Amino acid sequence: MSSIANHLALIEAEIKKKKFGQEPSSLYEPIRYIMKLGGKRLRPLLTLLSYSLYKKSVSDIVSYACAVEAFHNFTLMHDDIMDKAPVRRGKPTVHKKWNLSTAILSGDVMLVKVYEIFSGLDADKFKDVVITFNSCASEVCEGQQWDMEFEQSSRVNEKEYLEMIRRKTAVLLGFSLELGAILANASEEDRKALREFGINIGMGFQLRDDLLDAYADPKKFGKQIGGDIIANKKTFLLIKAFENARGKNKAELNRWLTSSKFNKKEKISAVKQIYDDLKIQRLTEQKIDHFFVRGFKSLDKLDSSLDTSQLADFTRSMINRQI
Repeated sequence: MSSIANHLALIEAEIKKKKFGQEPSSLYEPIRYIMKLGGKRLRPLLTLLSYSLYKKSVSDIVSYACAVEAFHNFTLMHDDIMDKAPVRRGKPTVHKKWNLSTAILSGDVMLVKVYEIFSGLDADKFKDVVITFNSCASEVCEGQQWDMEFEQSSRVNEKEYLEMIRRKTAVLLGFSLELGAILANASEEDRKALREFGINIGMGFQLRDDLLDAYADPKKFGKQIGGDIIANKKTFLLIKAFENARGKNKAELNRWLTSSKFNKKEKISAVKQIYDDLKIQRLTEQKIDHFFVRGFKSLDKLDSSLDTSQLADFTRSMINRQI
């Protein structure tokens, strides 16, 4: 079994083992449900890969890596409520399977459980981890708030959008990698380099996700295709379309964005046609490449004695994913 496969097996075993709580079962079952829906387990895996740069065995920190996954799924549970999303990873979202109030409360206790897991750390590590985590978690919430406000804004520029996704999505990948470094007693310089690496690849991954929302195979993607278009989300694709649209395309884009009643499939098809006319897919791919290149430059700042090949190879495999 490869190291990546072994790490993933440890993560899945730890998630399966965790009950998060017992009674009332209606509070804790939604947590177990969303945690077992799967996903790439990217964030806890990055924590283990970061830690393994310095230590041979990762078994002692798997629980703390899974705390990152719990926080990530907490944000998904609440994001799905705010986005009114019906599907997550090909299954009904928590608020659809149960109800809105249960999803809110289960998400709340899920965040509490993250701190409960971290409380198992030694006192010095606990303080460092929680201070770093709190900074990350606050930025995630700030990014989510901006994301919601952008939906109601008539115009959002590229700089504003990139800062929003940095906070909402990318900083958690940065924290995941920095967590592994903290637990391994890495230097401040290495911690910073790994955090920057995570943030930059996180930017690239989010832009790729934006692209996939419009262009992925729905059978493979596990989420509603065109959801961002339906919700008028100011993604990088839509922002670039606004910047470049002229004449008929501009009028058509404005018409779809201001219509309160529309056929969802028709809107998705029409907006994607405008994207195609303006070569928005190519522009987005160029921006994705920009952040991945920056990320690997950050990785090069690590102590030269470290073998970063496994982390770099894994990241490249994720970059090249089609779903």
